Amino acid sequence: MDVLLENHLDYFIHDNTAATGLSPEMLAVTREAFGAGDFNLLAEIYSSQLADLRHPDRSLCLLKADALSRAGRIAEALDSYCIAANLDRLRPNELGSLVDCIAHTLRVKECLKECTDYNGVSEDEHSLELFSCRLCKCLLIEPTTLECGHTFCKPCIEDDGIKECEICRYKLNKTNRELKPIGFRVNVVLRCLLGKWFCAESEARRCWLEGDRMRNERGFINALEKYNKAIEKAPSMCRLLGRRAELHMEMNNFRQAIQDGDTMCRLTPLSPKAHYVKALALNKAGYNEEALQEYFYCLALKPNWTSVKLETQKMLSELFFSVFKTDGLPTSSLRPHQTGLASHLKPASLLLSSLHSTPRRWNQTATAETKSSCEDSKTLASVLAALPFSPGLKRKFSGEPQGSAPPNKLPRKVLCSDEASSSQMPAACCSGRREVPPQLLDSADMECSVCMRLFYEPVTPPCGHTFCMNCLERCLDHNPKCPLCKENITEYMATRGYHKTLLMEEMLQRYLSEELIERSKVHQEEMAELSNLTQEVPIFICTMAFPTIPCPLQVFEPCYRLMIRRCMETGTKQFGMCISDDIKGFADYGCMLEVKDMKFQPDGRSVVDTVGVSRFRVLSHGHRDGYNTAKIEHLEDQKVDGEELAELQKLHDSVYEQASAWFTSLKDNMKNQIVSHFGQLPEKDPDMQGSASGPAWCWWLLAVLPLEKRAQLSILAMTTLRERLSTTRRVLSLVTRKHPPPRRPSSSAAASSSL
Repeated sequence: MDVLLENHLDYFIHDNTAATGLSPEMLAVTREAFGAGDFNLLAEIYSSQLADLRHPDRSLCLLKADALSRAGRIAEALDSYCIAANLDRLRPNELGSLVDCIAHTLRVKECLKECTDYNGVSEDEHSLELFSCRLCKCLLIEPTTLECGHTFCKPCIEDDGIKECEICRYKLNKTNRELKPIGFRVNVVLRCLLGKWFCAESEARRCWLEGDRMRNERGFINALEKYNKAIEKAPSMCRLLGRRAELHMEMNNFRQAIQDGDTMCRLTPLSPKAHYVKALALNKAGYNEEALQEYFYCLALKPNWTSVKLETQKMLSELFFSVFKTDGLPTSSLRPHQTGLASHLKPASLLLSSLHSTPRRWNQTATAETKSSCEDSKTLASVLAALPFSPGLKRKFSGEPQGSAPPNKLPRKVLCSDEASSSQMPAACCSGRREVPPQLLDSADMECSVCMRLFYEPVTPPCGHTFCMNCLERCLDHNPKCPLCKENITEYMATRGYHKTLLMEEMLQRYLSEELIERSKVHQEEMAELSNLTQEVPIFICTMAFPTIPCPLQVFEPCYRLMIRRCMETGTKQFGMCISDDIKGFADYGCMLEVKDMKFQPDGRSVVDTVGVSRFRVLSHGHRDGYNTAKIEHLEDQKVDGEELAELQKLHDSVYEQASAWFTSLKDNMKNQIVSHFGQLPEKDPDMQGSASGPAWCWWLLAVLPLEKRAQLSILAMTTLRERLSTTRRVLSLVTRKHPPPRRPSSSAAASSSL
């Protein structure tokens, strides 16, 4: 509840109970009505108490006025406010309920409830559209794309000194945080497109920015010339009109400022900012009643605008004071019959008739509005006129210039913009939406300069040029420089900040949707072809790899960067590993690897953690974009049963024991190296034929045994477990003979050594 009303209520209950004879029961009813928001009941209680008093009590009059305002009974509330004002000057903080009530009544009666939305969204956010900067809320000028992919005006991000994106809060890198002008480069493609599609508005924005710079340097005349030139090119830019109105007020050109404010109200009748600019100009010109009217419209459109509400309360306070102030007499010494006020109090029907009049047609465009905003907004003026002033009583305005025309006699050409110029203003700007002329749409304007196709997942590095993400990555695989301007973008590559340029992406979806669908189909077909792991498997020619065994790789060659990236993009995360062959290029057998983790280095290299999946045999060799490919068939071990299975099990257990004894006999430093790279010797599998490639421990042993690659390759190609185990046993025997394990000392020898 309102603090003022609570204070008045406490004052009334504690200080006036004895004087008024308010019973404890009535006190309880008052408290209960106040808590329940039954202000009609409160008004009746205060009226009955006032009737019992010999002289009107100011605090009680304010309580009654406040309750009547909250109950929506404006006419009766004004009566009580006038009586209180006659006793002593009304303070601004005592008029909050009256201001709220009038603004709310206007909002309901003028049908603003259906036209506005107050779900925490600001007016500027409502008016934003695709090509608006989120900082200055105007058409992007010198559009600059940050690392996160969001685009702003270059002057905005340089002048505001931003350290993070205003939209996603992405932290800018060190170079941009230093806020050097060279740290922000204009997006070349977007600048050309916006200049082509919105030529007049782009030129107007440039003149506007020049005018702002001159205004900051106190060159008002030159700044006004720039603003005028900008408005000639784009007469319907409301924010530009507001900027010129502010400059006119600084130069004391109040009539011109009023005209700009009125034009703003015509273009955007539901804009609180437009009404505020007009109210400010009227106030500075001394037309306080008209200013108060616009302030009320501001509050009707934006109820939570605190500063405007305080200004409105202040103006109302001055209005009441000007009525009851009499030369040589303080208002507290006057009575209603001395001012002649009692005979001129308006009935409630006369006051409310203005609020029940036909609502304004807020949803119409500027060309369909009524004759002028002055004639079209008599509703609130009637409310002010309905205040209980004597017809013969001249209203006094402390700020009214001497010799100026009275507010209701203002020339039409001052308060209202020319209808002809208003009718020429584009409807798109009035509605806050820009539309690209269809004849200016050309898909060639949005083609990647690398692949010469429509942008697909466009990205913009710090140099300002735009490419398809895949195209840029392929270029950076070979050289950390922009493919067009050759500027070094090593830092951008180090962060791997390939965020899509969101504005370009949305433009493609909105204006070139069919072309983008076709481009997407081509990309998907390419990805489907790359994901076929039998017809065209990418081959990494490096070292021996085995099923279930980790195989860490360091990728630095451009062709393999591309290959690994495609494996990740297709979702397969797999590629083949083969050793080299002097004749064929790579061996006829290899192992499929699956990527488990990938870490990028600042210089573009990457560390890839992989693990073996399955064996394969190469059927044919091929190439794609610089790396090798192969058509393959997967290998599986032949399974046995019966007596062969029993014999195989004995062989399996025997070789495992032999391998375990050999590994145990190794020196600690050698064992630690093996464990750190390949892990511990795996346990025996319960089902030695359960895997298509056989037991995991067998491949672990083959990876750690000191064998040449060709010998390992021959074992990898075997398709029977018996043959692989037999070969492994012979290798273990040979290794053990060449490097016999140290003999264990006997107990007596151990005892003697300890001595």
